[in-house]
Amino acid sequence: MFDIKDYDYKLPAELIAQIPVKDRDKSKLMVLYRNMEIWEDSFFFKLPKYLKKGDLLIVNNSKVIPSRLYGKKETGGKVEILILDNKGNIRTCLLKSSKRPKPGSIITFENGLLGRVEELLDNGKVKMKFEYDGDFNKYLEQKGYLPLPPYIKRDKDHPFYKIDKERYQTIFAKEEGSVAAPTAGLHFSPRLIQMLSDVGARIAHVTLHVSYGTFKPVRVKDIRSHNIGEEYFHIPKETAYLIYEAKRSGRRVIAVGTTVVRTIETVAKEKGIVVETEGFTNLLITPGFRFKVVDALITNFHLPKSSLLFLVAAFAGLDFIKKAYKHAINKRYRFYSYGDAMFIQ
Repeated sequence: MFDIKDYDYKLPAELIAQIPVKDRDKSKLMVLYRNMEIWEDSFFFKLPKYLKKGDLLIVNNSKVIPSRLYGKKETGGKVEILILDNKGNIRTCLLKSSKRPKPGSIITFENGLLGRVEELLDNGKVKMKFEYDGDFNKYLEQKGYLPLPPYIKRDKDHPFYKIDKERYQTIFAKEEGSVAAPTAGLHFSPRLIQMLSDVGARIAHVTLHVSYGTFKPVRVKDIRSHNIGEEYFHIPKETAYLIYEAKRSGRRVIAVGTTVVRTIETVAKEKGIVVETEGFTNLLITPGFRFKVVDALITNFHLPKSSLLFLVAAFAGLDFIKKAYKHAINKRYRFYSYGDAMFIQ
């Protein structure tokens, strides 16, 4: 269960969702029952049917920064960059071009933005110093493109980018800092929130800024040796109290997404209980992990050989997840960020 090969599977390319469903809450939902190792096929707008009064859903309110930029080298060659951090004028970036620029090279972007390559790093990354007469973060908000995953096929002039600007953010998005959406939250709509309230479920927020480390390829044979990298998180006082009350009263804590799992389980692992705190986590969850807080999980279908798939297998069991994924493929579920969802309980 720790060999990377155990987390590989074949997915038909046409099942990789390229656009979201028309209405956020009308994606498919596979409901998994861990104890019985059975499932049923449903739809996300029917989620309230599977909840109980007093259930506490925890969502990630991180907002994706439009941190993809397109520029030109001094030679005229095209450059695409993805900014991986969100502070200062020297930032780590993923850089894509026909030929890798040398340190000291100048990249020109729209509206007078310049980027100087300060240092070449591994895996296609560079340190770049940005020079702009104004607020760089406001520049990104106006001129940047959302950093969609590479399996969603777009170029910078693609008409679907207008859809992406709204739909690749959750309705909870508030705290800027992510380079990718916490995708389990993409299925929630205002209508569904009201339906959840009507059945007596509550919603609380945490913040975890999704970094490139969550998605970087796993290049080790033993998955326990993988380094996921650090990500900033914050648990507010109100959320910590609601989690404490739920656990004390025997009510379920339902994590909306793997980012939420890692956030609250990090704190529970370190402190024994979930308390108000902020910091950085590099928690890698693999089979054998002891979950202290999370009772159920809402999540999308994840890439083969990914740390997200390790976490889901740890929560539901590797063999069970393999069977569920096979069923999802046979039933033509849509996979990855814009795809369908699972509710594992």
